[in-house]
Amino acid sequence: MKKIVPAFLLLMIVLSAFAMKDRLRTVRNESFSTGEVLKYKVHYGLITAAEATIDVSDQLHTVNGRPTYKATVYGRTSNSFDLFIKVRDTWQSYIDTAALVPQRFHRNIEEGSYRKKETVDFNHYTNTAAVKKKRKKEPEKHSTHKISDDVQDIVSGFYYLRTLDFDNMRKGEKFTIKGFFDEENFDMEVIYKGRETVNTKAGKFKAIKLVPKMPKNDLFKGEDAITVYLSNDNNKIPVLIEARMFVGAIKVDLYEYNGLKHKLVALK
Repeated sequence: MKKIVPAFLLLMIVLSAFAMKDRLRTVRNESFSTGEVLKYKVHYGLITAAEATIDVSDQLHTVNGRPTYKATVYGRTSNSFDLFIKVRDTWQSYIDTAALVPQRFHRNIEEGSYRKKETVDFNHYTNTAAVKKKRKKEPEKHSTHKISDDVQDIVSGFYYLRTLDFDNMRKGEKFTIKGFFDEENFDMEVIYKGRETVNTKAGKFKAIKLVPKMPKNDLFKGEDAITVYLSNDNNKIPVLIEARMFVGAIKVDLYEYNGLKHKLVALK
């Protein structure tokens, strides 16, 4: 009998370990799928300073044994703005299709003479993030960090935001998204500001207005400096982003889209 008890306990431990593989949350997503492409003009005052493209790969990718959406943000300055600073940035997130959390995050930064490459592998079972980064002329560095449950990276956070139900929110209501960026954990508090009609190069849309609370920094002017407008439909795509800076203002304006999960209808 004494031999049976330890064996039974060992069996339970093994079964528990296997059960942990399925403990990630499940988030209902009716807003986006593979093949979505969004294109934006970035205006600095009256100048078109840059363009950005956000796309979801046509195919799913397996990362850490889980099916993921491959979402990529490409940003580049216009030819005229290249004279001031040439930017060619790529941000990429492999987003778990069921849990809507990042499994892997890539960053390739080319801004003037500055160069940085970074890869973050997320383990949502152990709540850790393994970071590998390489700056120009520096050796590659590795580090591991503790992360919160259901943490988001910068790219995946926008896609998760699109899955939220805003219909039952009251104007002024706040919610928090857990994030991990630049080897640090952060809490992003977002305020729901109701609905507004906005004009973009892609058309006129009824939009959900959100204001993320910004920490004190040297770039954006005030904690409510950024306003994000999501289309007030099942897609909830970002149609307009406005930001007040200490020097001027930036507007990120949707001008082209395709591959949406639902038809996007502009107001007349």
